[in-house]
Amino acid sequence: MAKKVKQAAPNVVKRPPVVVVMGHIDHGKSTLLDTLRMSNIVDGEAGGITQHLSAYVVPHKTKDGAEETITFLDTPGHAAFQKMRLRGADVADVAILMVSAEDGVKPQTLEALESIKAANIPYVVAINKIDKPGADVQRTKNTLIENEIYIEGMGGDVPWAAISAKQGEGIDELLDLVILAADLAELRGDTNASAVGKVIEGKVDPKRGNTATLIVTNGTLKSGQFVVAGETYSPVRIMEDFQGKTVKEAGLSAPVRIVGFTDTPVVGIEFTTVANKKEAEATVLEHKAGSEAASPTIAKKSNLPVIPLLIKADVLGTLDAIEHELEKFESDRITVKVIDKGVGDVTVNDVQNVAATEDAIIVGFSVKVERPAQDLAERLGVEIDTFDIIYELSEWLETALKNRTPKKEEQVETGSVKILKHFSMQKHVHVMGGRIDEGVIKLGQAVKILRRDIEIGTGVIKNLQQAKSDVQQVEEGEFGMQLETKAEIAPGDYLKPYDTVIT
Repeated sequence: MAKKVKQAAPNVVKRPPVVVVMGHIDHGKSTLLDTLRMSNIVDGEAGGITQHLSAYVVPHKTKDGAEETITFLDTPGHAAFQKMRLRGADVADVAILMVSAEDGVKPQTLEALESIKAANIPYVVAINKIDKPGADVQRTKNTLIENEIYIEGMGGDVPWAAISAKQGEGIDELLDLVILAADLAELRGDTNASAVGKVIEGKVDPKRGNTATLIVTNGTLKSGQFVVAGETYSPVRIMEDFQGKTVKEAGLSAPVRIVGFTDTPVVGIEFTTVANKKEAEATVLEHKAGSEAASPTIAKKSNLPVIPLLIKADVLGTLDAIEHELEKFESDRITVKVIDKGVGDVTVNDVQNVAATEDAIIVGFSVKVERPAQDLAERLGVEIDTFDIIYELSEWLETALKNRTPKKEEQVETGSVKILKHFSMQKHVHVMGGRIDEGVIKLGQAVKILRRDIEIGTGVIKNLQQAKSDVQQVEEGEFGMQLETKAEIAPGDYLKPYDTVIT
């Protein structure tokens, strides 16, 4: 067993809360964080939608005059980012559930609440947008109660505050409630312990390599140590705080970016700290051995045609979101298989990887396609599609996969005809009289020929006559027809005309 960093005597102190802001996509989560940090992240996001999980430290002076700090996580609101939201709630100590005073509770509000409940953390409700003309706080409170969110003053114990994230109104009161919830949870940490925590984001920086954002849940992370996360590790040489400033150590609840991992860490995994590279390598080997000992999952076998996808995204959390979108795609005719995935731009290597695989598509999200990769893809006929907004990706996936779905012919019966009289036959063309029992029969239509409900043959309608005139179709009554078929037809047989529909 690898030795951990040598510890000093315990020094248990109050730990700042890690807070996750959750709710519907446009109920003001980003605006709240924006106001708290006095900067604008919304404009920097494609389509104005927050699509990455990040962390920020905010100082707050309570109404009692206590100086506190709060670490905020920001989780995306779009349904495709459910896994990232769950991860955010899993890391957090307290949640803020954002609800618009204009819209009230929405399906995504309830989705966010489920994530909070699954993480088993306390939460406070922020009724936002009280500055809007359509705001109705009382009606919003009623929608909360209707959805079993029992707030204080309405028969429940969930704290709430009415705020305007845009104008800053009510935010101090909201943060006081957050601090109170954290105090009731009695958050503690040992500043002298070896740092442990969670990886909340991982990406490949084109200039600096594998980087990860970590939240320290206990202990102090110091420069010169080694961080181990699953099957990857990194020396703590380049460590930056949420503002991008280089720091020598990170304490309780601090978010930091570490540069120099041997591979991109798995998002959501716990990290530990060891003293040197040798111990880091030994800890990684232990983890690998444990993973290999676990029973392998057995993939479902399918005889359906496969559409292979290679997915590239800017960060690991986005890969989760794309896979979430793929899971929603259901078809009884094709199956989708992710043959490879990774973070970073689309490279020549990616194109070469899929070139030999028929119908393979490279999907990129918030990444660039390197020029040599684009040129090679054009030469080899490899399709590459890139996106910046999850909505566009969702729509494209639906269309692209449908376009590759094998077509299926389906016979749709249009009616039922009883043969009343057989007049003559010449070269397999029968002249007969019949009656429409239901539906319609059309010129040129294929028919099934049934005798006592047993199919005895098929044919094609060559001519239709009604009231001594040629017609295109017959919808009621008796009529004459010419039917081309090799079957022997007799009065009393039935024709079942049908159209062939390609779906």
